[in-house]
Amino acid sequence: MEAIVLRAEELRLGKVIAEDIFANTQYPIIYKDTKVISEHLRVIELFNLKTVLVYNDLEEIKSVETNSEKNPLTVPLPKYISFENYYNDGIVQLKKEFLNWAAGGKIDLTKVRGIMIPLIEKVLEDRSYIYNINNYSNPKDYLYHHCIATGLIATVIAKKMGFERGDTIQLAIAGMLADSGMSRIPARIRDKKNALTSSEFEEVRKHAFYSFMLVKNNPAMKEVMKVAIFQHHERLDGSGYPNGIRNGSISTFAQIIAVADVFHAMTSERVYRSKQSPFKVIEMIKEEEFGKFDIKVVQALIDIVVDLPIGTKIELSNLELGEVMFINKYSPTRPLVKLTRTGELLDLATNRSFYISRVITKDY
Repeated sequence: MEAIVLRAEELRLGKVIAEDIFANTQYPIIYKDTKVISEHLRVIELFNLKTVLVYNDLEEIKSVETNSEKNPLTVPLPKYISFENYYNDGIVQLKKEFLNWAAGGKIDLTKVRGIMIPLIEKVLEDRSYIYNINNYSNPKDYLYHHCIATGLIATVIAKKMGFERGDTIQLAIAGMLADSGMSRIPARIRDKKNALTSSEFEEVRKHAFYSFMLVKNNPAMKEVMKVAIFQHHERLDGSGYPNGIRNGSISTFAQIIAVADVFHAMTSERVYRSKQSPFKVIEMIKEEEFGKFDIKVVQALIDIVVDLPIGTKIELSNLELGEVMFINKYSPTRPLVKLTRTGELLDLATNRSFYISRVITKDY
């Protein structure tokens, strides 16, 4: 079957790759006989490939079956590229898109998916990446980090709650775009370093509506996800916005984005506030925000954060290092830990002066 070499910029959707493509990797980053979709273009751009070998006549290979047509998440992810690399590259790309939205441009869902799909794949494989998200962030670029992080946290919550893969992916995209409407808020308000006035705060509250308007006419996104974007600041007790609706009027998808949004915001370093421990934030959401969020969604997040295998290395709020020895099901955010320095056993459920400030993963 005849094949031709195309420059990378000439490659189009629907073309079929004629050889395995490597990029200093053990396994191909794109396999032979793969029909090109937008995520493949993103991978090719990421690796700065100059040329690609493709079959000359697509009609001759109609019988080729590709997993990528059935599931966009089957784009092979190069093993040596870290989550952090994908994440930081996503932030750079999102900044460009955000500036386009701020100038009145439309959301290009293909580009948004290109940013999110590699990250979604990573966190679906290993949700411990969620522990490290705030380590990559900085107060200056908080908004961009918040968009991507909200989508990824929503991903792991949806998976924990048993949603099927397609809805989980759509929800991740919706979570990422929930604050896209902030691009339509004047920069002088959006980037303000000190407290907002009441009128400025009212302007910021309009972002949920603006986000909805940015996705409203996009046929690639399900209607339920568009509604979730519009409702992600509503609360079950009616204290939310933009409409102050209650209980059954708020979709579960909106609640997942809401919990992901609040969790990331409270665990992030901001210009006006230091970041807080995810374990402390979980307790605050469960106790202080009781009645505002769907308890099933909150419980899913709790299960994700506190699911620490015995022996997990942790750091306490007093900077002592230790490891988890036992999880108390009645107080899962406060396990029994063994202090590294002294060997002392400390029950955080009874000694509430301390809490886990961070989980020490292989990356941090």
